[in-house]
Amino acid sequence: MTHERITSKEGLEMEAAVRELTIRWPEVTEKVDGFGHTSFRVSDKPFVIMGEGGAEGPALSFKVLKTTQELLLAQEHFYKTPYIGHHGWVSIRAQNVADYSLLADYLLEGYLCAAPKRLAKQMQAQLPSLMES
Repeated sequence: MTHERITSKEGLEMEAAVRELTIRWPEVTEKVDGFGHTSFRVSDKPFVIMGEGGAEGPALSFKVLKTTQELLLAQEHFYKTPYIGHHGWVSIRAQNVADYSLLADYLLEGYLCAAPKRLAKQMQAQLPSLMES
């Protein structure tokens, strides 16, 4: 990912779709860092990072469990996130995402990995009602 804020149409659509999926979860905040990456965080720990990505186009990176990471890396279009992939991060280019709602469970997994235990428990209790909305 390059050091520029997300400005492309495809990148802004990615950012809006991820925001819609995650921002209603307990204590989620959105932050743009000094590199221009947009992240969604819980207790200031990122679970989603997005960037413009230069010539290859916008990319979405998210944290998952190592077992989930292995499953995703076996699929076309997913790749280990540079620099942080060894911590369970997976990336995909926006051009390869047909429907962001299909990634919702993985984003939720990332949230639960990053959230403090009290928030993870709160979120798990809310899951049935969140799945309906």
